[in-house]
Amino acid sequence: MLRERYPFDKLFEEMAVHFPKMAPILAKIDGYLEDEQLYQLIQADLAKRRPKTLETGRNSTPVEVVLRMLVVKRLYHYSYAETERYVSDSLGLRRFCRVYLNAVPDDTTLIRMANLIQPETLEKFNAQITELAVKNKVTCGKKLRTDGTVVETHIHLPSDSRQLADSVRVLTRTIRRAGQNVADEFEDFTMQARRTARQIGEVLRKRTDQTLAVGKQHYQELLEMTERTIQQARQTLEQLKPETHGSAQRLKQTLARFIPLAEKVVDQTQRRILKGESVPAQDKLVSIFEPHTAIIRRGKEAHPVEYGHKVWLNEVDGGIVTHYHTLEGNPSDELQWEPSLKDHLERFKQPPEQASADRGLSSAANEKLATDLGVTHVVLPKRGYRSKQRKEYEHQDWFVEGRKWHAGVEGRISVLKRVHGLGRCLNHGLSGFQCWVGWGVIAGNLAVMARA
Repeated sequence: MLRERYPFDKLFEEMAVHFPKMAPILAKIDGYLEDEQLYQLIQADLAKRRPKTLETGRNSTPVEVVLRMLVVKRLYHYSYAETERYVSDSLGLRRFCRVYLNAVPDDTTLIRMANLIQPETLEKFNAQITELAVKNKVTCGKKLRTDGTVVETHIHLPSDSRQLADSVRVLTRTIRRAGQNVADEFEDFTMQARRTARQIGEVLRKRTDQTLAVGKQHYQELLEMTERTIQQARQTLEQLKPETHGSAQRLKQTLARFIPLAEKVVDQTQRRILKGESVPAQDKLVSIFEPHTAIIRRGKEAHPVEYGHKVWLNEVDGGIVTHYHTLEGNPSDELQWEPSLKDHLERFKQPPEQASADRGLSSAANEKLATDLGVTHVVLPKRGYRSKQRKEYEHQDWFVEGRKWHAGVEGRISVLKRVHGLGRCLNHGLSGFQCWVGWGVIAGNLAVMARA
């Protein structure tokens, strides 16, 4: 049964007078997390674990403890295991997380609970935090700066050979788990595929005509192994269809998920390596484990190609990120101006006095849109050639000051990446990716509000 919170621990509070004081940042965040709406949002998702979670079953980890431990995790960029260990060892964190003298939930429990929380819930959670920031005069929403960044998924550097070997490994492992009778009927190519993939990498480093021919031959061998493994996986899936027990259902789900992905890797390898075709970036699969990963080129010299998703952020005065959005593929930055302004308008019920963005969003249409919506100062530096009149316009004091203020969004993104984990997502799947971004933004906002 889902518990709301642990009962007040009088003994713990009597002992607390002898503890070191809670860190000032945690003390302020503790007050913000008292908001009942924040609590209700998380409780609603955790209540959906089972049909009668709210009525029957053994007592769960309290909702309040889960919420506060997840905040601690992203506030300090801990792993789940580190969160369990540090909360267990720290009297201050026990007090903040409302664990008191009870047992701290282990990392696997925390993972299960975290996976129940949906991306849409975290968006509402962040919206409520924005309202708390306005109520406590951390921000008034008069200035808006918007920018994007890339959050990478947790994958190795993609190559067709590595993905083929991964496909063989995952399908073979699943076939073996299907049962001893099935496993005895197929040939295991796992080690051979891994060795061939490594040989391809070593051979193709030289990039001569001779090595390219040898590499192509190795690719044909690896493709044959993968196709034979896929065929055996399909046979196993057919044999498992009559089975209804839980383990068989999980194996069928795994095979149904990875067989189409392996076939897609085979197809794109044949097109690229054997036929010499150029496969568009949006059609490429860069990881069978994170198939939602996009290939993103932003013209950055240090990172010419990034693998993950572009995330768009709205930040207002006071350093609060009021809105975040995971973009699909690699769309033009220019298209993000209108959604950013309209989201701000919906959230604050009035346009910002100043709105700014980088040159990538600059266009006459975007400037007109902002003016029509009621923005007084539109700070969009023009790309390319600027006329004398345009230069004079951009040298006005308010425009120069607006550009200086807009530069701070890069610092906010840097903090979110370095401190709160937005550099690389460690969750699985697109929903997990969106939750990872959501918790990072939430932790960043709570830290800003605590320092205000």
